[in-house]
Amino acid sequence: MPVAQLISPQALNERQSQPRLVILDCRFALEDPDYGLRSYAEGHIEGAQFADLERDLSGPVTKGVTGRHPLPDPDELIERLRGWGINNDSDVVLYDDGPGAFAARAWWLLAWLGKRDGVFVLDGGLKAWHAAGFPLNLDSVKLPRGHFDGAPDNQLLIKAQALQKRLNDPALTLIDARALPRFRGEVEPIDPVAGHIPGAQCAAFGENLDSSGRFLPVEQLKQRFAEKLGDRSPDELVAYCGSGVTACHNLFALALAGYPLGKLYAGSWSEWINDPQRGVATGE
Repeated sequence: MPVAQLISPQALNERQSQPRLVILDCRFALEDPDYGLRSYAEGHIEGAQFADLERDLSGPVTKGVTGRHPLPDPDELIERLRGWGINNDSDVVLYDDGPGAFAARAWWLLAWLGKRDGVFVLDGGLKAWHAAGFPLNLDSVKLPRGHFDGAPDNQLLIKAQALQKRLNDPALTLIDARALPRFRGEVEPIDPVAGHIPGAQCAAFGENLDSSGRFLPVEQLKQRFAEKLGDRSPDELVAYCGSGVTACHNLFALALAGYPLGKLYAGSWSEWINDPQRGVATGE
């Protein structure tokens, strides 16, 4: 089965009574960290449990060392997944409000731990669910404890020091998921330094989507990333963003398009700029 899979609102609605199904609501807002849980309490897809970006899908921040959303400890994450009722053979559906960035972070974490089949992102998220006319539910859910036994695959990661050594490697394709004004360094609403990692290309994650917020067709995604790769191997691709979240959207889109799983620089820009010895570029 493919590593990255989408599910439509209609297909999810038909499968909601499936016994092996686990649904995770991954809604979050950077400017309002309590938004996700508050929104979940106000209504969610029936059967969904809440997965918080900062409490569940990230580890603790060490100021001046880590980025804004470090990876969680794998053993702690596995415990979270078991607590949500996830087994190795579970089908897992992930959703957020619609763009899919937070759902894609959860997808990547599952892939990192070895769960690479039966994991779906709801195409268009809750916005598409609403548009299809399906209801929300107020009931909280607690599934029987699961027995997921994954292990981290750190070949999917690259650390800052290793990336720094590779910046002049002609085989490297480094893509930045932030919007073009942030990439250029024209604006920086979150981090204290503006710009991008030298040699990176802007691949704004929102461009993986059509005007309705659904993922582009596979052929369009394939062409989008082929232009970034040029004649370089997709095996040498590294994705980053501001804090290691929206980069996962690009990795999901790449996998949808049939490319192998690229590497994630999880610390991303917010970690990179902690060391003044690391280069900073602005403009295109």
